[in-house]
Amino acid sequence: MKIEHTSFGSYEDRAVVKYTLTNDNGVSISVLNFAGIWQAYMVPDGRGGQVNLLLGADNVAAYTTPNNVPLYVGRIVGRFGGRIAKGQFDIDGSSYQIPANEGENSLHGGANGLSQQFYDVATSQGQEQLQLILTTTIGTATDQLPGNETVKITYTLDNHNGVTIDFAGRADAKTLFNPTTHAYWNLASDSSTIQGHVLTLNSTYHLELDDEKIPTGRKLLNKNTPFDFSRPTVLGTALQEMQEQGVAEGGFDDIFVVLPSNRLAHEPVATLMDAASGRKIKMYSDRNGLVVYTANGQHADGFNRSAGQWFAMALEGQTLPDTPHHPQFGDISLRPGYPQHYQIHYDYFA
Repeated sequence: MKIEHTSFGSYEDRAVVKYTLTNDNGVSISVLNFAGIWQAYMVPDGRGGQVNLLLGADNVAAYTTPNNVPLYVGRIVGRFGGRIAKGQFDIDGSSYQIPANEGENSLHGGANGLSQQFYDVATSQGQEQLQLILTTTIGTATDQLPGNETVKITYTLDNHNGVTIDFAGRADAKTLFNPTTHAYWNLASDSSTIQGHVLTLNSTYHLELDDEKIPTGRKLLNKNTPFDFSRPTVLGTALQEMQEQGVAEGGFDDIFVVLPSNRLAHEPVATLMDAASGRKIKMYSDRNGLVVYTANGQHADGFNRSAGQWFAMALEGQTLPDTPHHPQFGDISLRPGYPQHYQIHYDYFA
C-alpha cells in the first residue's frame, strides 16, 4: 500500500494537490485538497489496464470552468446537500435567513459552501487500510450560515477495494449539517452513457417535488412507475419511460426515500452495475435519502467521458432535503456540544 501526492494545478492562486491512495490489489482512489473532489476510483479493467469508475478530469480547470461548476462533479457539498426553500429555516424557535443561489432557494450549502473550500490534509496508513483526512472550519463570513462549523471528511480505501467517506461536524452555534459527496458514476469501459447500467434501490417511495425541485412533503409510491427500482432495472428503460411521460428534464433528478444501511439488515441503499463489464458498486448510507441525478441534458467538456446526455449519474446519500420545512423527514440541525457523524460506504465487485 502507498500514499502519493502530486500537483494538480492551481485555483484562485492556491496550489491544488492530488492525493492518491493505492491498496495491495492495485486499486486506488484520488482526492483533491480543493473541494474534497473525489477525482478517481481506479480498478483493473480486465485487459491489463485500469478504468476510472467516476466521472473525472486530469486538470482542475475542468472542475472550475463556469459551464461545469453547477454539476459539482466529485465535490463534497455542504453544510447541507439539496435545497432549502427560500433560504429560510428555524432551529429551536430561532429563524435564520441565508442567501439564495438557485432562484429563490439555497442549494448545496449556498454559493460559497464546502464545495468551494480548500482543506487541510493529513494521511494515515494501517495494515489493511489507507486514509486521507480533510479538515476545514467554515464560518458565517464565508458561507452566510450561522456559527463556525468544523468539518472533517475522511476517505478510507481498504484492502477489500471498498471506499468509505466519513463526515464529522461540530459547531459553536446552532446551524445545519447534512453533507454528501457529489461523485458521478460510469462503470463502463468505453460507453459514453449510463443507459446500459442496472440500478437497484432499497426504496418504496420518492418525494413529490414542485417546479423548483422543492419537496411538497408528500411521499409517492414507486411501484408501477419509472421510479420503481426495487428489482434490478436497466436505466435506459427507465429513462425512456421518463421521456415518454413527458418529464421536462428527460431523466432523473429525484429524491428517493431509502432504508438506512445501519438498520439490522445492513442492506445497501443502492446497487449499480454495468451490464457489459459486470462491474458493480454497492452503496451503503446511514441516512434516509438518496438523490439520483442522471446528468440530464448536460454537455460538460473536459472529463473522461464524452460530453452529452446521461454521461454519468450521481447518487447522493443524505438526510431527505428541506427538513426544516418537513420535520417528518429528519433533523439536520447541528448544535454546540452535540457533534454529528455520517458515513457512506461503497463495495466494489467485478
